Amino acid sequence: MAFNLRVYGILIDRHRRLLLSDERRFGKTFTKFPGGGLEQGEGTIDCLKREFEEELGISVEVGELFYLTDFYQPSAFNANDQIISIYYLVNYAFTDQIAARSRPFDFAEGEQESNRWVELNTLETDEVTFPIDKLVIQQLVGNL
Repeated sequence: MAFNLRVYGILIDRHRRLLLSDERRFGKTFTKFPGGGLEQGEGTIDCLKREFEEELGISVEVGELFYLTDFYQPSAFNANDQIISIYYLVNYAFTDQIAARSRPFDFAEGEQESNRWVELNTLETDEVTFPIDKLVIQQLVGNL
């Protein structure tokens, strides 16, 4: 059993929309929060900043911790890994400049990933794929 540490950002724009990432990896398509895996020698905040830079080309300001996994969750990609996910609220002043699509899984030729905004007032758990993300969506909606 190995631990797989994941760090995600909750970015909400001035229009009260949440940014989600649609991805295609390992023969699967899924929707998640922007972010990814913690690398050796990296702190969680540095990881999240790196992931936003790599995935979106933006430098975010990392805010408060929103959620940390508090239950056992095996990986959807490797049953021998236990997932521990960390979610931070993030800020970015220029959200209108983020390249985002309007439809889920709207990939351009050769793309593995695209981003889209989802209205907070219509947000439901089925917008995301993974169990921990679904729990975070429930908490977000409950705090609105």
